[in-house]
Amino acid sequence: MTHGSARPISDLSTEPPHLYGRFRRDPLMRLLTGVGKVWFPFWRPISPLRDPAANDGVMTLDIVDREVVAVDENVIALTFAAPDRSILPEWHPGAHLDLLLPSGRMREYSLCGDPGDRRTYRIAVRRIPDGGGGSIEVHDGLRVGDSIQVKGPRNAFPLVLPGYGSPARTLRFVAAGIGITPILPMIAMADRYGLDWSMIYSGRSADSIPFIDELSRYGDKVTVRTDDVDGLPGMDELVGPVPAGDAGLSVYCCGPVPMLERLRTHLADRSDIELHFERFSPPPILDGTEFTVRIGSTGRTETVAADESVLTALRRVDPAVPYSCQQGFCGTCRLKTSAGEVDHRDTLLTGPEREDGWFLPCVSRCRSDSLTVEM
Repeated sequence: MTHGSARPISDLSTEPPHLYGRFRRDPLMRLLTGVGKVWFPFWRPISPLRDPAANDGVMTLDIVDREVVAVDENVIALTFAAPDRSILPEWHPGAHLDLLLPSGRMREYSLCGDPGDRRTYRIAVRRIPDGGGGSIEVHDGLRVGDSIQVKGPRNAFPLVLPGYGSPARTLRFVAAGIGITPILPMIAMADRYGLDWSMIYSGRSADSIPFIDELSRYGDKVTVRTDDVDGLPGMDELVGPVPAGDAGLSVYCCGPVPMLERLRTHLADRSDIELHFERFSPPPILDGTEFTVRIGSTGRTETVAADESVLTALRRVDPAVPYSCQQGFCGTCRLKTSAGEVDHRDTLLTGPEREDGWFLPCVSRCRSDSLTVEM
């Protein structure tokens, strides 16, 4: 049996009667209702509700330590912590931070500390006098006690451990110069898990190589070689002894582009060897063609050579054009096009964003004779 009950239903769309019964609808309430019917439809489109606590991914951290980690003093390590020394977001080997520098530049630096330490982040920065100015700003402008905004951590170079997602049985780490930074936490994890691993670390000279003292605890698992003493390393030396047949080897490499390209070519026919790598500089353009880029706001044009990026050409026009990774995954240099056909070569933008005209000038090119961008 179903039981129900009837109760008076108030029509919330009409105003209540006057308190003393003088009017069927209260005049003041009718006035407020009228104002609301006009005001809210007008205000709603221009004042959308926003969550003031929404997380935009930016954190403010304190610099708690600054250390010179190369004899030539061109590499410094900075350690960050939360202002209240609280636990920081988790990260894994290969991750990096985006530093939002006081000048407005954004630069990415690999985390090179201990992933198990949840209260600090550490990065290392080599001073590059003829670079884009970010490293000089870090070296000359950031001191212990300063605060800085960061985004991340993000990971575009993850370590996959044997037995935990990789069929490899052995790990080989290859680092050159400042390329040691993402490799440091990788070898620490491999050693902690008791895996079969080795590493070769090269650089111009012993004075220029950072973290040599820190690596000494691994003994003969790490081979350090320098160009001024040993000459440029061969590819067989970088990869190390590789058995015939199924090598079961994963190679993780970070260093200059020429070394990475030679290593890729060397291992192209070895399907039994996994190669994982990260660049700190733009990838080479191997199949480019010359075209013209036009600045929509001024009409100025600049030729983009077959072997250079649109970003490089735009920086000749305006050196302040923002950029960071120069590899098509951070999105800092994102610009909108108003004419021309883009040859998208990034892995970041979505289909709708591309259809709306957005592109990344650090890696993407042009399929037409010219491309118009809005800056």
